[in-house]
Amino acid sequence: MTRVTRTVIDLGGNNVAQALAGEHDAHLKILERRLDCTLTLRGNVLILEGPDEAVGRARAALEELLTVIRSGRPVNPAMVESLMDIAVNSSGKPSEVYGDIVWTHRGRQIGPRTVNQKLYVDAIRSNTITFGIGPAGTGKTYLATAMAVSAFFSKQVGRIILTRPAVEAGESLGFLPGTVSEKVDPYFRPLFDALYDMMDGEKLASLIEKGEIEVAPLAFMRGRTLNDSFIILDEAQNTSPEQMKMFLTRLGFGAKMVVTGDVTQIDLPHSRTSGLVTVPEVLQEIEDIMITRFDGHDVVRHKLVQRIVNAYKDHDDKLEAAKTRRPAARPEHDA
Repeated sequence: MTRVTRTVIDLGGNNVAQALAGEHDAHLKILERRLDCTLTLRGNVLILEGPDEAVGRARAALEELLTVIRSGRPVNPAMVESLMDIAVNSSGKPSEVYGDIVWTHRGRQIGPRTVNQKLYVDAIRSNTITFGIGPAGTGKTYLATAMAVSAFFSKQVGRIILTRPAVEAGESLGFLPGTVSEKVDPYFRPLFDALYDMMDGEKLASLIEKGEIEVAPLAFMRGRTLNDSFIILDEAQNTSPEQMKMFLTRLGFGAKMVVTGDVTQIDLPHSRTSGLVTVPEVLQEIEDIMITRFDGHDVVRHKLVQRIVNAYKDHDDKLEAAKTRRPAARPEHDA
């Protein structure tokens, strides 16, 4: 027979209770669903009821959520779901993940929201070169940009350089009308969008004009040595091994590099190998280089994006399994 336990948590204040409950008790409904317990809020007291083991897990998860709430960080339903993902499905501590604020702009706090994102941010802090490999929506580029902006304004580096290969333009790039900036602007729009999220437009324009923030195609990196810079290579799955080597060897003194990409979205011709695919086997033994891998659990966009990413992964896994089970064709013999 399952033992039913009842435990009480004193929230200590109306503001904490309101934040925990959410608008129309939205947060409490999420918590009940995720924690397999009945939650009753009476004033500043939260009552948990349910199976003994479930209540123990729920209390530990709720204490983590309350630590985040008491830190003053605004909480919404998506954040509660994310916090419960960390508390229930991993060995990480939600308060440590959400307590890491990389950058703040106009009251908006930017930082990791999953355990892998926290590992990624810590890797960038601790290593000269960091790779972030994983599907769309996992925050690889966004968090790297936030780390670059933070490093720049704290004077750890003198400039930010953002680059990516303009694969679709190919050899025709030089024949497109307009300036270099106008030609490559569509390829860099995601990077500009991230920067606009992190500073005022006038400030960004001024820094670009002064060359303290540079956005340029990967081909423009050739022959340079990048000192005192925070350099981000985005969409790195579309580099060749030669281009990846060229980029990594641009590293100068006082510089930090972050390379991001998704090896499931390679736009190179099928006959060409991605430079990002070869990185783990070539560089995994080198000190001061870290590779962080993301998966569907790290998608921080709409929940449907996470489901789409997971569905495609499952589909690819099934296709791969079918290939390995398929019997080899019998050799043909002349009659």
